[in-house]
Amino acid sequence: MKDESIQLNKVIIRKLEMKMKHPFKTSYGSTQTKQFLLIEAIDQDGRSGWGESVAMDLPWYTEETVKTTEYLLEDVLIPLLLKSPIDHPDQVSERFAFIRRNNMAKASVEGAIWDLYAKRQDVSLARALGGKKSTIDVGISLGLPESMPQLFEQIESYLREGYKRFKFKIKPGQDVAFLRAIREVFPDLPMMADANSAYTLKDSEHLKQLDDLDLMMIEQPLGHEDILDHAELQKQLQTPICLDESIHSLDDVRHAIRLGSCQIINIKIGRVGGLTMAKRIHDLCAKHGIEVWCGGMLEAGVGRAHNIALTTLSQFTLPGDTAGSSRYWFEDIIQPEVTVKKGTIEVPTAPGIGYAINHDAVKRYLIDEKVYTM
Repeated sequence: MKDESIQLNKVIIRKLEMKMKHPFKTSYGSTQTKQFLLIEAIDQDGRSGWGESVAMDLPWYTEETVKTTEYLLEDVLIPLLLKSPIDHPDQVSERFAFIRRNNMAKASVEGAIWDLYAKRQDVSLARALGGKKSTIDVGISLGLPESMPQLFEQIESYLREGYKRFKFKIKPGQDVAFLRAIREVFPDLPMMADANSAYTLKDSEHLKQLDDLDLMMIEQPLGHEDILDHAELQKQLQTPICLDESIHSLDDVRHAIRLGSCQIINIKIGRVGGLTMAKRIHDLCAKHGIEVWCGGMLEAGVGRAHNIALTTLSQFTLPGDTAGSSRYWFEDIIQPEVTVKKGTIEVPTAPGIGYAINHDAVKRYLIDEKVYTM
């Protein structure tokens, strides 16, 4: 079994719709009901691997959406995977290399292959990737609040749960004074700011005020495709810049390091095209001393499990966004659900992603299903 190639017999795309416990607000807008694609790849022995698309309904984070991902999977990616066997998941990104961007579509099905490969090897996904950690530290990402008293209550609650880093969304008009108010109440809080490309270089003098707030980092303050202006801004700031939306490929990372555009990189599996590319970016950052952490995309359980496995790699030195399932969902689609204890998540050791699919929950949230065979 361990030496056999993977021949996919069937791929199933399930479209699910789940409601989050609370709206998640950023400078782009608010999200509470999320549609996403769940990918099941079934091999010649009837074994299943699972992946999850993180694309949103609208192209506010990247150009991809649920509909574009579905099209790419149906018409391009799945036919490419069904046509011939796969010896290792790294070959998936090689097979998709001629297709430009569409990284979230690629990552969704590549994740299913990684899960399937690890199960066939009878090892955890973390171990298959080369991870060594038995637990990972996690942080929490908080959307723009309705009121400051409400936000302070949330912070107190998550501090009791032991979360090790707090990320706050900012935008023009709700930034320096907003963060200063938090710092005054919580002087020792490990905190960072996420701007989601809400500023330009013209705001550099304003952003310099953040240097007095002892932030771990400011994430993606400038344009979502920019690397050059971030290099100029980083020269002016003491606060480390973390790049997120600007990083789609290994070349993006190489350019950012060479220009001095950042000190930290947020690696999101969907944004960079899958686990293989995420691991390569991790390795390059390790070589150059760039800290990395794993960002979240409001994933359900399957995507959350992939994030956990990736975070076991050594250069993930900062707490990521992989909070427990109950932070977002009334019910998750995996069993057991992801839980956080004293700010850490225990890495599962069972083969593959290490969590079982809650098929009853999948059926409850299912709105469409398509099956593709050889």
